[in-house]
Amino acid sequence: MNEVAGRRARSGGGASRRAERTAISFETARFIQRNIPNFEILNEEALQIIEHNAETVLEEIGVNFVENPEALERWRQAGADVKGERVHIPRGLARKLCATAPSSFTQHARNPERNVEIGGRNLVLAPVYGPPFVRDMEGGRRYATLEDFRNFVKLGYMSKWLHHSGGTVCEPTDIPVNKRHLDMLLAHMTLSDKPYMGSVTEPSRAADSVAMSKILFGDDFVDRNTVMTSLININSPLTFDGIMMGALEVYAKANQAAIISPFIVGGAMAPVTVAGTLTQVLAEVLAGVAYSQLIRPGAPVIFGAFVTSIDMNSGAPTFGTPEAAHITYGAGQLARRMNLPYRSGGAFCGSKLPDAQAAYETANSLNMALLAGVNFMLHACGWLEGGLVSSYEKFVMDADQLGTLHHLAQGISMDENGQAMDAIREVGPGGHYLGCSHTQANFKTAFWRSDLLDYKPFETWAEEGSRDTQTLAAERVKKLLGDYQPPALDEGIREALEAFVATRKAEMPDAFI
Repeated sequence: MNEVAGRRARSGGGASRRAERTAISFETARFIQRNIPNFEILNEEALQIIEHNAETVLEEIGVNFVENPEALERWRQAGADVKGERVHIPRGLARKLCATAPSSFTQHARNPERNVEIGGRNLVLAPVYGPPFVRDMEGGRRYATLEDFRNFVKLGYMSKWLHHSGGTVCEPTDIPVNKRHLDMLLAHMTLSDKPYMGSVTEPSRAADSVAMSKILFGDDFVDRNTVMTSLININSPLTFDGIMMGALEVYAKANQAAIISPFIVGGAMAPVTVAGTLTQVLAEVLAGVAYSQLIRPGAPVIFGAFVTSIDMNSGAPTFGTPEAAHITYGAGQLARRMNLPYRSGGAFCGSKLPDAQAAYETANSLNMALLAGVNFMLHACGWLEGGLVSSYEKFVMDADQLGTLHHLAQGISMDENGQAMDAIREVGPGGHYLGCSHTQANFKTAFWRSDLLDYKPFETWAEEGSRDTQTLAAERVKKLLGDYQPPALDEGIREALEAFVATRKAEMPDAFI
């Protein structure tokens, strides 16, 4: 083959590969199944001390169940010492109650190919949750709207490495507070076919979530299966409020999953030491999981730990720090000893922009969560400014990097192909591997490839406008939203969902607080 023909052939092959990479695709990677060990930072003695201390907290200090007399009565009947709204749980009682919670469970998606297994050696990735603001390069920082919410659901659906549609990917502040959960659920159910989360901001909204899920999946299916995960935050330290517990009661009764998650800001809502924080985390999770099992033994729950510390000068939360890593690793060990799925980690950062600070802190947080044995990772992409902002550009930047977690989790293949002895024999001393048979057979899948980052020569990069990563991410956002096509949904189901939303909205006046 002459040089011109060789160049043409290589160019044609390159064009084919570029077309393959840029083709519209709705492929979603299967949830991660780890083939690497968890990192365990605590020895047996340390674990036993923390577990003993957590039981002491429950028995001697107790936990508050506020504005929930039914919860107090349930605890009293279970054998706890109830004084006012303070519940003192005898040593061993909470752990005994927790024993009925399943070690893993399936969350069903309306597309069965998107079902996820939460627990064991698995890791399920879900997007950012809760920010009232959004940011993009064109509009800057602003209050989120329903259009923004729908855009993030679409981006989540189009993102290969995300397994879950999430919940409140941003707060649509243009919709009344008491009605926005209906629009958010409708978006998750119609714009994506990945698993989703239910509302927890008021027990009636949790009930709406169950009712809408029964329209989507069918009453019998929801009664027999878990189709939702919800985030039940504990008001750390040691306080369970009536709203969150009311939502937990709704979900547990319906056999729908709940993340029992202390909201820990070290130095403010927990001690400044790692061991002290882990003691409080364990005490709160024990009490919350035990309460879910008082509602319905066997109800699916997840051991949650949202952990950050504060900057002692400004009071602002910090992310990607060594102390947060220590707590996340340790909480993973405690969760596994309780035989429960574990939620923690995320694309955490305190930066105001998707810049170097955001990248460093996010990388630290994501890798830490993978090694900690996390089973359900909320906030896996899009988090900015300490969780106040859902960023369009950072959403796709993070979503791209989640591919590295998939590949790291695969571990090292030691089969015949992985050993590559045929390749070493074929090339021999002084050769190169670019054209050998083994490389030709494996090059498409051998290395993880970014869909976003720029690896071009300087001259090409300069000719194309010297674009930084945020600029490339903004272009990818536009491409994904432009390529978006909704998953098929039975029109009868769609109409029934829309009718339910319209009816529920008509039943109540608008409320913005």
